[in-house]
Amino acid sequence: MAALFAACLSGAQTINEISADPPPAPPLPEVAEHAAKSDISYTDATVLGLVEGFTEYLPVSSTGHLIIANAFLGLDSREPLFGSDGDPVLNGSLEPVTLKDAADAYAVVIQLGAIAAVVFAYWEWLVKMLFGLFGRNPEGLRLFRNIMVAFAPAAAGLLLGELIESALFGIVPVMAALFFGALLMLWIQRRYAATHASPHSPRARLEDMRARSALLIGALQCVAMWPGTSRSMMTIVGGYAVGLGPADSARFSFLLGLVTLSAASAYKIVKDGDALLRAVSSGPLLLGIAVAFAAAALSVRWLVEFLTRRGLAPFAYYRIALALILGALAYFNFI
Repeated sequence: MAALFAACLSGAQTINEISADPPPAPPLPEVAEHAAKSDISYTDATVLGLVEGFTEYLPVSSTGHLIIANAFLGLDSREPLFGSDGDPVLNGSLEPVTLKDAADAYAVVIQLGAIAAVVFAYWEWLVKMLFGLFGRNPEGLRLFRNIMVAFAPAAAGLLLGELIESALFGIVPVMAALFFGALLMLWIQRRYAATHASPHSPRARLEDMRARSALLIGALQCVAMWPGTSRSMMTIVGGYAVGLGPADSARFSFLLGLVTLSAASAYKIVKDGDALLRAVSSGPLLLGIAVAFAAAALSVRWLVEFLTRRGLAPFAYYRIALALILGALAYFNFI
């Protein structure tokens, strides 16, 4: 009887063990989350250098393309950056620098490569202006005067740079500027074609341009402070408006850009250079400048011939297509 009771007890224990909840499984190892970017990599530098170099002198907006590139590369984070000492990186106003701030400043500084490309391609024009300053080339002196006159409005506009950056550096303002800028390009191209229907129609020469015409081009350049508008587009449109041919409009845009971009880069370096060097490694910074130089040298040589043959319309259609693509991407939350 005792043996039977023991057997029953043992069976009951076995049944209880089977019916009891199984022991909890060991926790799965946690998957580490991808750390947010805290620097601009060599890959980022190559992409941004190509975008800057190829688009800086084309009428498609380098700033707009760089904003788009930053969004796709994940460089638009507003998290503060920290230096190697563990302290937050501060700008000239003692405010924390974010990755987006660093990327925006980086985009301005690598313009040095695009500037060097124009010096390389147009050194003869620069020598002509230098001789003009010493009274040995009247046309060179007139060209130098016109570039300085056209630069004056942009110099005043630099004071509004921070306000414009904070208000308009985004996808939606870029889309609007791309689209409406394209409409302006199509209109000015049609107007120019109607005025110069005959190949023998008179065209103003770059060296003979009046100061008031240069001032108009300079005023139009200020409109390009709206990201996505394109400094090159507005100055080329201005050249068309004052009677310059496509080639001379592009050349004046390049030479004016040499001064305007140099001033913008110098201002950014003086203002935020120390913070930029703490936030961005020197290797990617130098690589971005070098890549921008190579890409800009190619685009500068190509644009003059293309404008002469095809005009502004292809760039306008590209801008419209890009604006529509950005609108679709933004609508579906891809950017």
